[in-house]
Amino acid sequence: MFKKVPHTYVIIFLLIILAAIATWFVPAGEFTRQAVTTESGKVVNQIVPGSYSQVEQAPQTWEIMSAFFKGFQKAPGIIAFLLILGGAFWILNETKAIDMGVQTFLNKSGKLEKYRLFKAIGVNNLIIVCVMTMFSLFGAIFGMSEETIAFVAIFVPLAISMGYDSITGVCLCFLAAGLGFAGCVLNPFTLGIAQDIAGIKMFSGIEYRIVVWFIITFIGISIVLWYANRIKKNPTKSIMYESDAYWRENKESAAGLEAVKASKTCWWAFGLSLLVQILFCITTQSLTVIITTVLFALIGWFMIRKSMQMLSLSVLIFTIVYVVVGVMSFEWGFEQIAALFFAMAIVSGMSLGKNASEIAKLFIAGAKDMLSAALVVGLASGIIIILEDGKIIDTFLNSLASAISGSGQIGALTIMYGFQSVLNAIITSGTAKAAMLMPMFAEIANMTGISLQSAVTAFHIGDGFTNLITPTSGVLIAVLGLARIPYAKWVRFSWKFILAMVILGWLLLIPTVTMTLPDF
Repeated sequence: MFKKVPHTYVIIFLLIILAAIATWFVPAGEFTRQAVTTESGKVVNQIVPGSYSQVEQAPQTWEIMSAFFKGFQKAPGIIAFLLILGGAFWILNETKAIDMGVQTFLNKSGKLEKYRLFKAIGVNNLIIVCVMTMFSLFGAIFGMSEETIAFVAIFVPLAISMGYDSITGVCLCFLAAGLGFAGCVLNPFTLGIAQDIAGIKMFSGIEYRIVVWFIITFIGISIVLWYANRIKKNPTKSIMYESDAYWRENKESAAGLEAVKASKTCWWAFGLSLLVQILFCITTQSLTVIITTVLFALIGWFMIRKSMQMLSLSVLIFTIVYVVVGVMSFEWGFEQIAALFFAMAIVSGMSLGKNASEIAKLFIAGAKDMLSAALVVGLASGIIIILEDGKIIDTFLNSLASAISGSGQIGALTIMYGFQSVLNAIITSGTAKAAMLMPMFAEIANMTGISLQSAVTAFHIGDGFTNLITPTSGVLIAVLGLARIPYAKWVRFSWKFILAMVILGWLLLIPTVTMTLPDF
């Protein structure tokens, strides 16, 4: 049908059409839902098990054409976040801070090669292992997902400069966080809520979950190391080789960069940033914020004396530090994180010595560059809109319950895990899926003699891997947009990896019903 892989927009629109066709043939139905406040204080809409009933069919016709518009209405937060992020990093790129930071890092790390141990291991290999382990821990402990978008602008240029490709750069942060998300040691947004709904002690069963996280992370990093070293030996083997010309050109221009002495405006930008952080310390009275502010004052003072680029780089680093602090300590969402990067854009523009109008023009140019990715997010959300308006999502859930009836323990666990993995293509929010599925999973577990802990484990492992490939994931589309990787090429690279991880996840579920594990 197609002589070459169609554009991402075409792929997603075809999925919208398929979803609309399904609404004509799949019986419409709904579960009764009730708002429940969990022990952690979060209000979730839970399905009432056994309350499914068929409703009047709602086939979708002309709604196919309005799905794009309604998709924008469904995902305004991430779309706005993408545009702000695009503007912020466009201004930051004008400072050449990331390029200079990458070059400095590689020059420093390259000196380690003179030591026999580092030469035997390979400094680049060590960097990949350390970075991916860190992001996997972030995914496992506090569910890092959206936050990885900002890191793409750092790790893709780093990967290119190390002799790899843009896909390796995405693997360093986004894919690694996804591995940790599946391992899910302490993630409050999936594991915490799922256990709360199931009525078991929050974060119990941590011993086996640490084992799961370690195995998933170890195998995931091993595959990425194999791929990265294969590309380093022969860069033309990368499916992104031609497309990565953009990043290689930036790398070549970065090699001849010269440090720019900080101007008075740059000092004003540093002072303004420090003042805002001091006010934040006063309002929050958080020890973590105070320590971060003190570190910024000391490191920023040292960096600004070196160059304008080094100050801009420190502003970026501490912006990301505040993202992590805000998410973990203050439950920040898109609004707060977007505000943080908008502030970074202003400070970066001031560091460049630009006036307000020039900063605004640069910001608009960056937002325009990110518009394509933002449009994809809106279009992908249209798939969910069609399925929801067609009232067939609950029919799939009810079919799940019927399919499990009469199956053995491993069979029931397999069906739950498989359904959760597939459901990621429709609903990417872990919290929403926990509220939707866990009441049903808990009931099925009681019927089949599976422990509730096993059902929760099937839920959180199944919630991790397919998020890394589904086109309805706004985070994935945003990451690929920043990395300049076409969705079709990402699928071509990742589908075997994802399939292997899904199979591994299933194998790790089996011991939860065949062995005696703590809290299971």
